[in-house]
Amino acid sequence: MPKETLFNKVWKLHSVRELPSGQTQLFIGLHLMHEVTSPQAFQMLRERKLKVACPKNTFATVDHIMPTDNVSRPLKDHLAEQMFSALEKNAKEFDIPLFDYKTKKQGIVHIIGPELGLTQPGMTIACGDSHTSTHGAFGNIALGIGTSQIRDILATQCMSMAKPKVRRINVNGKLGKGVYAKDVILKLIQQLGVKGGIGYAYEYGGKILGNMSMEERMSICNMSIEGGARAGYVNPDQTTFDYIAGREFAPKGEDFDNAVKWWKSLASNNAQYDDIVEIDGSKIEPIVTWGINPGQSVGISEKFPKPEDLPADQRQTAMEAYDHTGFEPNAQVAGTKINAAFIGSCTNSRLSDLREAAKIVDGRKVARNVKALVVPGSQQVKAAAEKEGLDRIFTKAGFEWRGAGCSMCLAMNPDKLIGRQVCASSSNRNFKGRQGSPSGRTILMSPAMVAAAAIEGKLADVRDYL
Repeated sequence: MPKETLFNKVWKLHSVRELPSGQTQLFIGLHLMHEVTSPQAFQMLRERKLKVACPKNTFATVDHIMPTDNVSRPLKDHLAEQMFSALEKNAKEFDIPLFDYKTKKQGIVHIIGPELGLTQPGMTIACGDSHTSTHGAFGNIALGIGTSQIRDILATQCMSMAKPKVRRINVNGKLGKGVYAKDVILKLIQQLGVKGGIGYAYEYGGKILGNMSMEERMSICNMSIEGGARAGYVNPDQTTFDYIAGREFAPKGEDFDNAVKWWKSLASNNAQYDDIVEIDGSKIEPIVTWGINPGQSVGISEKFPKPEDLPADQRQTAMEAYDHTGFEPNAQVAGTKINAAFIGSCTNSRLSDLREAAKIVDGRKVARNVKALVVPGSQQVKAAAEKEGLDRIFTKAGFEWRGAGCSMCLAMNPDKLIGRQVCASSSNRNFKGRQGSPSGRTILMSPAMVAAAAIEGKLADVRDYL
C-alpha cells in the first residue's frame, strides 16, 4: 500500500485546523525575515497592539538593500538606510535576533539559514521572499509569503494556505562535464514551463539528485518558484545530516542522533504522487536563457529559437522577448556579446559555486569592456573563500570582489545594469528591468558559464575550459 510523501507528513504534523475557506491553518516552525517585506507587518502589529507570538522562532538579516562595497552607516541610499534602521528597531522592540554585518553572520537569508543550522528537515519554514523554496533542499516545506502573511505569523506563528499537490521529478543518468545544478533546473523549467508547477510542490529525486551536494540541491530547490511550483524539496539523507552536524543552531550530541532518526522517518517511501516526471540528465548541456522569463532557454550549442517553431502559446512572449533583447532568431547563441558578468544571488553564491567559477578564471583575464562582479552570499562564505585564496584568483583576473548581499540579482542596491547592457548572470530571474535598468538584458547561466563569458566577453561553452 502506498505510503505518504514527506510533504504530506510534514503538512499533517503542522496542521492546526481546516478553515471554512478550505485552507489549512499551518503552524510555522521557522520564520526568516529581511528588511524589505517586514516593516509594514510590524506596523500592523503596532496598530493592533499585538506582540510577536514566538520571537525565538523568528530570525532576521539584511540582504536585499545592502551595498556590497561600502557598508558604513548611514548607508548612502536614504531609502536603504530607512529600511535597515526599521529592521534594527523592530528586531530590538520585538526581541528578534538580527544577523547584521557586525555579527559576521550577515548574508542572503537563504544562504545563512542553512549555514547556521537553522534550516532542518521536517520543518515548516516561511519567509517574505519568493525563493524560500531553497530551504526545501533539507527535506521540509519552505514557503515564500507576502507581508500580510508575515503579520499573521508574527502575531500567531500560523498562516493559512491551500494544500498543493505533489509532483515527483526524477533526474537520472549522469551529468556531463560542465553541466551543473543550475543547468538541471533551467532544463526542467524549459521542459515543464514557467507555469507548469502551479498548484504543485515539487519533490526532486533520482540518481543525480541523490549524488548532489547540499549546495547543489539548494540551487535546484531555489528556482522551483520560477517553474510555478509553490515549494520544492529533496528527501533528507546522509548528505543532509552530514551538512547539518555541528552547525550553530543544529541539535547536539544525543539530541542530534534522535533528530536524525526522526528525519529519516519523514522521507517519502513507496509514496503515491499526483504526477511523476522523468528527466534524462545525460542529455542536458550547459544552458542559457535568451528571453524575459527563465523558461526561455536553450543549450549553449544551439541557436536562438524562431518564434514560428515554438508552441503557439509561447510565440507572443517570444516576440516580446526579442523586441526587448534585440537578439536575432536563428542566430548562434555562443558568441553573443556581454557587457557585465555577475556571480552571486541566493541561487549561486555559495562556496562551491565560487570554487567552480574560480577554476575557469584562474590564470585568465576578464575581457576588456566587461564589468565583472563576484558577490559571496554571506559573510561566512566570503571568509571561507578568502581563506582558500579564491578572492585573489578573481581579483587578479579582473573581477571585483565584493561583500555579502543580493547585489545585482535584483538591484535594490547600488549594483545595477546601465542602459542596454547585457549581463551574464548566475541569478534566478531575467525579467525586464530585474537588474536595475529597464532596458538592460539578463542571461541566466551557471557560475562557471558566467566566468567563461566574462573571460571571452561573449557567451561561451564552459566545456572548452575543462
